[in-house]
Amino acid sequence: MMDLFFSDLLYLVLFSLSLPIVILIIYSRTGMASHRRNIGICFGMSRGKSCKIRERQNEQILPSSIQDLVIGSQHGCLLRGFGKQVSVLQRGQTRSLMVAAFFPSVFHKTLVRDNFKPPTFLPQFLKPEALQHYVAVMDSMAGEHIKIYWSPHGEVKVFPMAKKYSFALAFRLFMSIADPRYVEMIYHPFQILTQGFLSVPIDIPGTAFNRALKASKFIHGELLEIIRKRKMELEQKGKSAPRDLLSHMLSALHENGDVKSEMEISTQVICLLFATHHTTSSVITFILKYLVEFPDVYSEVLKEQTNIAKCKGPEGFLKWDDIQKMKCTWNVANETMRLTPPVQGTFREAITDFTYAGFTIPKGWKMHWNVNTTHRDPKYFPNPEKFDPSRFEGKGPQPFTFVPFGGGPRMCPGREYARAQVLAFIHNVVTRFKWEKVDPSEKVTYNPSPIPSKGFPIHLCPLENEFI
Repeated sequence: MMDLFFSDLLYLVLFSLSLPIVILIIYSRTGMASHRRNIGICFGMSRGKSCKIRERQNEQILPSSIQDLVIGSQHGCLLRGFGKQVSVLQRGQTRSLMVAAFFPSVFHKTLVRDNFKPPTFLPQFLKPEALQHYVAVMDSMAGEHIKIYWSPHGEVKVFPMAKKYSFALAFRLFMSIADPRYVEMIYHPFQILTQGFLSVPIDIPGTAFNRALKASKFIHGELLEIIRKRKMELEQKGKSAPRDLLSHMLSALHENGDVKSEMEISTQVICLLFATHHTTSSVITFILKYLVEFPDVYSEVLKEQTNIAKCKGPEGFLKWDDIQKMKCTWNVANETMRLTPPVQGTFREAITDFTYAGFTIPKGWKMHWNVNTTHRDPKYFPNPEKFDPSRFEGKGPQPFTFVPFGGGPRMCPGREYARAQVLAFIHNVVTRFKWEKVDPSEKVTYNPSPIPSKGFPIHLCPLENEFI
């Protein structure tokens, strides 16, 4: 009987180990083959190494700063800061991100036509003139968040708290939704969705990709309800209806004059939530990490923020002019993003053959331009591993050497939004607390943004003379 038990157990273990391999083989011969032209993946090797996979007419394809990949007939490479040549590239995203974000019915159409583009009015909605009206909301929501989730506790985990704040703020500013219970209901499936964005696109129960698809379906369903209610409001109330980002989306047209579908708007909202969620949360977390590691820098930031807090008074809120005064704090944020960029790069596809550093990149190759290696180039940043916010005083770094928001025509349109959000939150933390690390040896993981392995827990020490 025992022999039979151990025999069955052995077969079960062997089956468990072999099943993922079988699934991958089947998937590679079916789904992977049919989508091969649409997938761009880059495997980065250690910095300084290179791998020349092929030559064309005795011409070198890749230099030491470009690393490449071949998946069947699909070629790709990893680029390091190439400045003005961004005009020869177009979007090229991973399939898992595209499928998880889009409805199945619009997914293939989007991939074929490259139909998904940022809303044309988005830069107008996020420009400083418009952001001036949002700073007070950012400040009040940051203060309320800290009062509820930070002040009653002696210890908090910064990263999950920053994500919660960023998500609630986006719902408030993008869709005028302030109900914390409703936001919380969407927040948890959204975390599942983000975990599946860069997962292996295998849709079987138990995989991160499968869970992301289910979460996406739920979120889309909720967003469609919001969109339909807003449509009715706009029809019934006209100009008295909320005039936020969602209302602009509903009134925006395609380039051919067609009205955007509800599914397209829902997809755009999800992509905007994703863009404003992990990135700003990561920046906030690592600013607090560097401030506790460099007490002299913290003192300078505290001095600046205290002066601003005294000017606005205990009952007042931050204004756009206050954000402009936070130069020292923004220098700290920039140095944080230089050493720990929230986005490690992004995918692009060459729309024509072009030459970079004497090497040819063929048309159709998928690329991943890398932020980290650019930010640590000693040619532009002397002693690059040192945390030194003074690098950003005066004119700051040369163009295309500091690219946490990208560069050129596809530079992130939400740069000023992120700046205001981060500075408003740091203002509320610094003027209320000092803090200490719970685990000084906590490691940082990347998925794809930098994430403290334990969420960066800190001990809070309330200041004796709070200014807020």
